[in-house]
Amino acid sequence: MSAAGCASPQQASGPKVVKVLAMQQAGPTPEEMNAIVAKFNQSSPNVKVEIEYVSYDALHDKIVTAMATNPPSYDVVLVDDIWYAEFVKNGYLWDVTDKIDQNTKQEVFSTAWDITSVNGRIYGMPWLLDQKYFYYNTEILEKAGVDVPQTWEDLIEASRKIKEMGLVEYPIVWSWAQAEAAICDFVALLYGNGGTFVDSNGNPAFNNEKGVQVVEWMVKTVDEGLSNPASISYVEEDVRNVFSQGKAAFALNWLYMYDLAALNPDESQVVGKVGLGLVPAFKGSGVPSATINGSMGFSVIDKSPNREEAWEYVKFLTSEPIQKEYSAHLLPVWSGNYEGQALEELKSLNESNPVTVPAFSAQIVYAHVRPKVPFYPEFSKALQLALQEALTKQKSPAQALNDAAAKWNELATK
Repeated sequence: MSAAGCASPQQASGPKVVKVLAMQQAGPTPEEMNAIVAKFNQSSPNVKVEIEYVSYDALHDKIVTAMATNPPSYDVVLVDDIWYAEFVKNGYLWDVTDKIDQNTKQEVFSTAWDITSVNGRIYGMPWLLDQKYFYYNTEILEKAGVDVPQTWEDLIEASRKIKEMGLVEYPIVWSWAQAEAAICDFVALLYGNGGTFVDSNGNPAFNNEKGVQVVEWMVKTVDEGLSNPASISYVEEDVRNVFSQGKAAFALNWLYMYDLAALNPDESQVVGKVGLGLVPAFKGSGVPSATINGSMGFSVIDKSPNREEAWEYVKFLTSEPIQKEYSAHLLPVWSGNYEGQALEELKSLNESNPVTVPAFSAQIVYAHVRPKVPFYPEFSKALQLALQEALTKQKSPAQALNDAAAKWNELATK
């Protein structure tokens, strides 16, 4: 891994250096991303890509800090769906609307373009079309004699039985740390209770009765010893580690966990014992399932001195052949791969895809996004704190969510 954040003079006669900031969490592994960089560098001798990785929770602030230099420290950055409105407002990202041909616009999922678009303009290529999935340990469910839960009530009933039988101490593990991860789980539960994040006028709705019921339920599952109490300090990698050790029967996590937990004996003690199902919903919610859309795109920095070269790398990284080759940890954003012979080919590319491709298709219709507003990152910190205060009983669920809603209203009027 190069020190991509440290700018170095480029030799006029040498290749142009394109510095990339990416994430070491979800999607392809750093080793796979390095391999993609090597392929590009070999095919483009006039450009040299150098890539750096940080955790998801460090990514946003790393990008903002990099924008303080001129030229910025990076030419290409990985951007979460919830940051695009802020970054576009601040002038960070290059408008590439006119660089995308009609075929590409039509062949990439329209929901994927929603990720990288702001006010009808496109500021990057969709890359990670991801959502949280419902994972379960097939061996534990078989020993307990329980079916795969279809509702959260089913999950509680199954978890009680699993706990009573002593199969695991805490049947459920979550990403409920004071981080964006907790909001992702909250969104899945909120929409699965028939709730919404905002109302039709864009005002907070997450703090109404539906939202309060969800947080009360979260607290209760910890109190009853069904949810691992350490969940309030866990992010997704912690969830993967606990589930992969066979210490949980149920988990929510992104696609990347399937290959590592179900198929990789170096990473998992539950190889061959991992199932994927629709994320449950609450009885009476009126919906069969709900999850969080956690998609991301790669964008070129507007003030980069190497915008054209950087864009060539982004196109290569997000191209259909590359996405298919590395589809074990990231399914393609190219819609033609999910029908007919192309679907069968995609399913045959690796051991994961026969399970993950049908799971993706079944779940994506129930995926929900967080609001795309410029102040979301600042609001997110308030909601993260609110969830943590409720889970640790510093505040009631109603008070905690109302305080977060008040922060939303304050930020919206700035």
